[in-house]
Amino acid sequence: MRQRIVINLDGAKDGAAQPPRRTGGKRRRWTRVLAILAGLVVAVIVIVAVGGFLWWRNYQSTPAYTLTLLIDAALRNDAAEFQKRLDDDEIAKNMVASVSQKAAGRYGFALNSSVQGQIDTMVPSLLPRLKQTIHDEVVKEIKEFASKSEPKPFIFLVAAVPSLVTVTTEGDTAKATTKISDRTIELAMRRDADRWKVTDFKDDLVVQRVVDNVMKELPAIGAVDSNSPLLKKSTRGKPRRRR
Repeated sequence: MRQRIVINLDGAKDGAAQPPRRTGGKRRRWTRVLAILAGLVVAVIVIVAVGGFLWWRNYQSTPAYTLTLLIDAALRNDAAEFQKRLDDDEIAKNMVASVSQKAAGRYGFALNSSVQGQIDTMVPSLLPRLKQTIHDEVVKEIKEFASKSEPKPFIFLVAAVPSLVTVTTEGDTAKATTKISDRTIELAMRRDADRWKVTDFKDDLVVQRVVDNVMKELPAIGAVDSNSPLLKKSTRGKPRRRR
């Protein structure tokens, strides 16, 4: 009797190894997460860049930035940049009163109404010549202030100047104060378009140097005027000797 061998094809089919599951879903999720993170990073960079640009544009319109330009020009010996940032006419006009006062003070007891009148008349008339003297002295002082440090990149000056100079702003005018050695220097500034200009420079040392130049044009201290009414009066009142 023959025996038949029966092969269950359905069972073999059911017991066949199942194919591995796909992991594409997980990869897509990680791709989305990374894309979101990259987008956030780009957004932060853009916000920082725009904020930095707006801050820089605003800072360029401040008195502190103009002072930074002046100090940078001093370090580079850029005379043209100085000329842009200094209003020589206003600085000279504002310094005339201090120069007249200091010049009069040098006469001490020798000062009289005649000498005071000459000072009041002569100092303003010397303004065109004083303007160049004052300009040179102001430039010299700014260079002295700048020379206290080695030449630095401009971006370093931008960060350092606010810590060295105290600036107060009121509308279109500003005042800046700083110290050189044991002296306090005060600058007055006025808005000029999108920048500022120095209109006054208060420093006793600069005033004294300007006064030294003015004194060369004024009567010598202690000089006697033979036409002085006081001298004639004292001569007339002197008793004559009897012979």
